[in-house]
Amino acid sequence: MIRIATPLALAAIGGTICERSGIVNIALEGLILIGAFISVVVSYFTGSAWLGVLGAVIISALFALLLAYFSINLRANQVIVGTAINIFALGVTGFLTDFIFKEAGATPGVAGLNPIKIPVLCDIPWIGEIFFQQKPIIYLTFLIIALSQFILFKTKIGLRIRAVGEHPRAADTVGINVSKIRYLAVIISGALGGLAGAQLALEEIRRFVEYMSGGRGFIALAANVFGKWTPIGSWLGSLLFGFAQALQLRIGVFKIPPEFTNMIPYILTIIVLAGAMGRATAPVSLGKPYIKD
Repeated sequence: MIRIATPLALAAIGGTICERSGIVNIALEGLILIGAFISVVVSYFTGSAWLGVLGAVIISALFALLLAYFSINLRANQVIVGTAINIFALGVTGFLTDFIFKEAGATPGVAGLNPIKIPVLCDIPWIGEIFFQQKPIIYLTFLIIALSQFILFKTKIGLRIRAVGEHPRAADTVGINVSKIRYLAVIISGALGGLAGAQLALEEIRRFVEYMSGGRGFIALAANVFGKWTPIGSWLGSLLFGFAQALQLRIGVFKIPPEFTNMIPYILTIIVLAGAMGRATAPVSLGKPYIKD
């Protein structure tokens, strides 16, 4: 369940940071897909999975800049821009897979990341296997969860991110550069989206498959709402959806029609959103462009 929840958690935390600054990041789905593709391409041509991870983080962060530029500078509708990035990501990754590898729908296998056992701790019954025999990006995700929670709620930069998402004009009057803070938040969400894609591609199947993000970016947005825009809450929400996907895989062996089992995570998403939306309070200025006088 932790393994399945990891890309959701990374994308959800990125979405949390971005939306805390006031920018809606519908583009998470596309950023995961681009990250997965770039990680495989770089790993394929360099033979280094870690360079693949680095490439995924950088390129997805650059793609996130598009969202930032259109949303912050041009004040375009953030939902429409995010949707356009998702569509573009789906098309360009499919086209480049055919163009670079001369294969439709999937790339060849590449070097991936292997599990790392933490000495002594990995031998602890039950807990050791779950938490201390994982792959590197999963360990990194635990660190990111704790670090992002601390930064967002215990540091000056975290206060500034939350301030521009709640009352950007008030933040502006005390000297906070609203645009720079929002740019920073969107770039971080892009980098985490790329890391989520690299985890999927290099730690799970070690290749790129067309549309392998499979709606995880949208589920991450639901986990974001479920977690009330906090990194730890988003992670817990991701675990819930990870459980649903693990359940989907488990009951699949009972010859239940896949058309039914494939619906489970999405049905849970609808239920959670219906239940959580009434109690969750979004940042006041979420989705609203800031116009400086």
